[in-house]
Amino acid sequence: MKRYLSLALLAALSAGTALSSPAAFAQTEAPAVEGEAATPAADTVIATVGGQDIYESELEYAMSDLDPQFEQLPPEQRRVAALAALIDIKLLARQAEDAGLGEGEEFQRRIDFLRDRALHNAYFQEEILNGITEEQVRARYDQEVAAMDPAEEVNARHILVESEEEAVALIEQLDGGADFAELATENSTDGSAANGGDLGYFQQGQMVPPFEEAAFALEPGAYTAEPVQSQFGWHVIKVEDRRDAEPPAFEQVATQVRQVVLRERYLEVLENARGSGDVEIADPALAEAYAAANAPAGEPAGGEEAPATEEAPAAEEAPAAQ
Repeated sequence: MKRYLSLALLAALSAGTALSSPAAFAQTEAPAVEGEAATPAADTVIATVGGQDIYESELEYAMSDLDPQFEQLPPEQRRVAALAALIDIKLLARQAEDAGLGEGEEFQRRIDFLRDRALHNAYFQEEILNGITEEQVRARYDQEVAAMDPAEEVNARHILVESEEEAVALIEQLDGGADFAELATENSTDGSAANGGDLGYFQQGQMVPPFEEAAFALEPGAYTAEPVQSQFGWHVIKVEDRRDAEPPAFEQVATQVRQVVLRERYLEVLENARGSGDVEIADPALAEAYAAANAPAGEPAGGEEAPATEEAPAAEEAPAAQ
C-alpha cells in the first residue's frame, strides 16, 4: 500500500493552463495554433462583440478552462460564466488592439511563448495522453503488485480508558476469564466500543507507535499483559488474527497508476526530445543548475554516483489534460 501512496504522490500533475479573465479564468492561455482554429462549417455563432462573431467552439474552450471554483456550478451556470468571461476578453482585446498593445517585440515574444506552450499541450494530448491504454495501466499495476514486499496486517480489538488503574483492573478481569468484547462495549471510551472494540485489520504505519508496537507483538488470541499508553489514553489490546495483506484492487488504484504511467511516458518523450536537439544556456550558473535538475536518477550533474536514497528525484511534471 505504501508503494501506491508514493506513486500517487509522484504522479501529481501540474496545474493546466487556462484563459485569462478577472471574473472566471485562472491564467493566460496560448493563442490558437495556426491552422488549428479554423471554424468548423457547422460551428454556431452564439454572440457578437463589436461585429466580431463568438462561436460555440470558443465557448466550449472557455468552459473547459474555467477556474476550478466554477466546477461546482450546474452546467448552464458554468456556460453563462464562461460566456461572460469570453465577452469580457473580446471587449478588452479590441481596446488593446486600438491602443496598439498588440504591436511591438515584447508582445510578439509573449505570443511566441504562448504558441509554443499551446503546441506543447497539444502534443501532450495527442501523443501521450491519448496513447495510454487500459492494458498498459493494468500491466503496470501487475508489475507493482509483483514487486511489493508481503505486508502483514492484524485484526485487533482494544479498550480505551482514561487511567492506568482502570486498564489494570480490566486486564485482571480478562485474566479471570471475562469476555474482551463485552468489557470493551461496557468500558471503552473509543467509538469502537459499539463493536466490542473491534478495529478491523490494519498494517504497520496506520496506528500510533505505542499501540502499533504492542499489537504487532501479540499472537492471535493474546492480549496485552500491561496497559499501553498513547496520547489518547490507556489501551488494553487483543489481537484476533494476523495475515498477509492483500494488495489494493486494481479498481481502487487504477487512477493513480494511470498517472504514473502517464508521467513516465511524458518524461520518456521529453528525454528523447532533449537528445534530438541542442540546448545551450548562456549563464554558467543557470546551466549548471539546469543540468543538476535534469540529471538521471542516481547520477548527479558531475557524473559521480549519487548515494542511495528512498526519496524520488525531482522531475518535470506532465501538463494537466485539457
